[in-house]
Amino acid sequence: MMNMAITYANPLTEFVGKKVLVTGGTKGMGAAIARRLASAGATVMTTARSAPAELSDPTLFVQADLTVKEGVEKVVAAVHERFGTIDIVVNNVGGSTTPPGGFLAASDEDWQAALNWNLLAAVRLDRGLLPLMLPQRKGVIIHISSIQRVLPLVESTIPYAAAKAALSNYSKSLSKEFSPQGIRVNRVAPGFIQTTAADAMMHNIAKVTGSFESALQSVMDALGGIPLGRPGYPEEVGELVAFLASDRAGSITGAEYVIDGGTVPTV
Repeated sequence: MMNMAITYANPLTEFVGKKVLVTGGTKGMGAAIARRLASAGATVMTTARSAPAELSDPTLFVQADLTVKEGVEKVVAAVHERFGTIDIVVNNVGGSTTPPGGFLAASDEDWQAALNWNLLAAVRLDRGLLPLMLPQRKGVIIHISSIQRVLPLVESTIPYAAAKAALSNYSKSLSKEFSPQGIRVNRVAPGFIQTTAADAMMHNIAKVTGSFESALQSVMDALGGIPLGRPGYPEEVGELVAFLASDRAGSITGAEYVIDGGTVPTV
């Protein structure tokens, strides 16, 4: 086999000219991902249910609820109108609203909400945007999954964990179908990431435990411990996504990268 010399772009400018969509891109991990890609030259469109207080470019934000198909259609239409094409899609939106209490506490509505938020939003968005990637025979789709797909917290996140497991399975299937056409599809599975929302949760727990540090430790203990000794940071997730979206990861597709400080105890 003939060896081919490969020259990579400067990581500080490697996304110049790239058109990117990051869902849930105004807070937490999504915002960190959007900032990281933009810092290397990408033009990044973000989505969220509510508009942030400040927008540097209102034409690069779409206020939409991606748990319903009308919201996804609104985002797809905005990408068509603003970009005409798309190079990188990061399906970051997701979460859980299931009440505590385990399996019997979760209603049909809780299950459907988890599936809409954590699986079907990505399915519908990919279906709308893949046709923009195919003519150029190059593109990247990254699905943000969760370690809970293999490590569910049975007290309150069974529907969320099941939906994320389905997302990972779907993502793998998508990679098998579209990688031959130049579209790389990968997953990132974060563990406990210390976002502003996580900090707010910690402050609430601290009202019982007595301190932010003890609250943080109680959350880590609930996960079975984090060998690294701390949660991850949104910027670390952004860095991993930037690598997978770049040409430096040009032969990586159909893969899942875990970023959890060693939380998952199995191989």
